[in-house]
Amino acid sequence: MPTVNHTDLNTAAQKYRKELLIMAVIGLGRTLKHMTLRTGIRYKETVGELDGPVELMPYTGLLDDADDNIEIIGRDIETYLGQSIKMFDPNKLVSSLYGSAVTKGEALKNVPINKAVLTLMIRKISGGLNKSIFKAVRDPAGKTTATLFNGFDTITAAEITADKINPTIGNRYDFTAAIDSTNALDQLKAYYRAASDELKDEPAKLFMPRAIYDAYVDDYQTTVGAVPYNKEFKKTFLEGTDNNCELVPVIGKKGSDYLHLTTKGNMLVGVNQVGEEEKIEVRRGDNPFLLQFVTTMFFGTQFETLSPEKLLTGKLFTA
Repeated sequence: MPTVNHTDLNTAAQKYRKELLIMAVIGLGRTLKHMTLRTGIRYKETVGELDGPVELMPYTGLLDDADDNIEIIGRDIETYLGQSIKMFDPNKLVSSLYGSAVTKGEALKNVPINKAVLTLMIRKISGGLNKSIFKAVRDPAGKTTATLFNGFDTITAAEITADKINPTIGNRYDFTAAIDSTNALDQLKAYYRAASDELKDEPAKLFMPRAIYDAYVDDYQTTVGAVPYNKEFKKTFLEGTDNNCELVPVIGKKGSDYLHLTTKGNMLVGVNQVGEEEKIEVRRGDNPFLLQFVTTMFFGTQFETLSPEKLLTGKLFTA
């Protein structure tokens, strides 16, 4: 069995730094592919949209209707610098890797073992980001990923409190009953049909807890029955939307109070990935048998716009 040491691990950490940092983001996997990654964001950047009418009208050659009523509605995407310091026994990790199918026998000769150990550590970080991307609540005194940044649900709750997401504006839909396996199909269709025509004209994503997706699949099977295209008992798009509304159950939505019907471009995930503040190191600890894995990186989320043309938040029913 191969062994690793502090010097070799730290050399690998510097060599593969960029690759390992982006690996933490790529580890978001199925969630991130439905969102838009913004790199190069260090602390804060303003995003937003141009608002106001720009009309093409019959030619007159006059400036009478040239009103100055265009504005940029800005939103700040904020990334926060997070850290991870973890003590670990490198030889135990090597034992785990050595016993895996990837590194058995001849295959082991082609695997940079130090990189593999660091990859195992970085995947733990990406798992925490995946679970927290909706429900994280920023707390500078916190000790977990869930306290590093404000997730999409937390931002939603704050904007509802600020009255920037409400039914009058058209970017919020309130469910009047709990969603279950007897009504999920009709409830989700009613929710989608409440969206603006502009949003329904977009390739939309409907972010939801896995439990609601399962209820939809069960209800769909009961309602539609054994039709040829339903043999695999799997539905990716909401029925009746011409495959224009993709159902996106994600682990970070478990227990959420909200559904989000929006576009991929509106769900922003901010990272830096460049700059000296982000690093990966392996240090010696006080315990001679353990090493310290140290990493720092920026992370944050934001909606590009709250406009009903791009977003319809679904407030789930609570008794």
